[in-house]
Amino acid sequence: MFDSKLHQFHPFEKKVWLSSPTMHGEELQYVQQAYQTNWMSTFGENLEVIEDQFARMLGCRYAVALGCGTAAIHLATRLAGEKLYGREKANEGYLCGHKVFTSDLTFSATTNPTAYENGEAVFIDSERDTWNMDPVALERAFSLYPDTKLIVLAHLYGTPGKIDEILEIAKKHDALLLEDAAESLGATYKGKQTGSFGEFRCISFNGNKIITGSAGGMFLTDSREDADRVRKWSTQSREETAWYEHEELGYNYRMSNVIAGVVRGQFLHLQEHIAQKRAIYERYREGFADLPFLSMNPYDAKNSVPNFWLSCLLIDADHMAPQTREGTKTGFTPTPGKSCPSEIYEVLLKHNVQSRPLWKPMHLQPIYQNHGFVTREADSEDVGADLFERGICLPSDNKMTVEEQSRLIELIRACFR
Repeated sequence: MFDSKLHQFHPFEKKVWLSSPTMHGEELQYVQQAYQTNWMSTFGENLEVIEDQFARMLGCRYAVALGCGTAAIHLATRLAGEKLYGREKANEGYLCGHKVFTSDLTFSATTNPTAYENGEAVFIDSERDTWNMDPVALERAFSLYPDTKLIVLAHLYGTPGKIDEILEIAKKHDALLLEDAAESLGATYKGKQTGSFGEFRCISFNGNKIITGSAGGMFLTDSREDADRVRKWSTQSREETAWYEHEELGYNYRMSNVIAGVVRGQFLHLQEHIAQKRAIYERYREGFADLPFLSMNPYDAKNSVPNFWLSCLLIDADHMAPQTREGTKTGFTPTPGKSCPSEIYEVLLKHNVQSRPLWKPMHLQPIYQNHGFVTREADSEDVGADLFERGICLPSDNKMTVEEQSRLIELIRACFR
């Protein structure tokens, strides 16, 4: 059955990627500038320029360029812990056993920095409208863990969460918001950029993001003091002396001027990339429009404009073929008229196409399986687990041609014959 549905399709000659870097030429110009001026380390014009560019774009006063988005989230988490709980037990982690409310359906980089700082993540389930943190579940979490003072919100797949509701809850409970906008650079909520709402804000330039530096990330703030703290921590917490003097733990997290050159060149093409990603999303939506049991990752069109970083497909439960996932193993039973993410993944892989299941919720990860997990009601369904079971990230590479995407759509449709 698996092969008989697909016998007329042939593998793509050229690999179709999920989301690979798209380079333009200006990047090399700025990298060469770093080389020619010999500013190859963590100082130089490229760093100064991109920090100014992104601060202006996101409407904040200060930006600190770092080696990766995870570094930005880590130092933001550390800074939040210092503000909330002080430095008395900094050697034990700035969160020192305190709980943190965190998006559940996200990549581990959102969550791991809480553990770096010896905090305890409590995972907040997703809601259906955007797949992001559910404000109703968040409010309930405060009734269960009333002493919690930090919320870490990730904007999933480039789609803004329900920021107004989450900010209102944070204010009500005197909590701070750390905004993980790693996937949502360029997305807006009520006309304002994601990465501009939280007390602490982070973006990423990883190789698969909407624009890339090959690596890199950034911390954004309106506080000069916070920017200075993060900048100091990112350069091994050196004191201002002629020798190396250290009074607190530091990290080698600063972005290099070379990577900043790549980001500087990419910045020129951000809106172009967003337009291309949106066109990909719309073509998928149109391509599956006559199959009512398939839907794309949703967003609040009234209040938000995603950057459409990844286009995702969700299969209705009654059109799901039997699927098993145990540990790192997966399997499925081919079924006429039905399919599942595991089958689609295997079919695309056989045809030289990269896809990926949705993020596995953090509360289902073995490393975090004993942590708290909060749904909107005590007996509510686990929304994130359901999305993971029925969803798949489709190829969203902005170098994919219209013809290639049309072939992909037909290939996926054939899985349901």
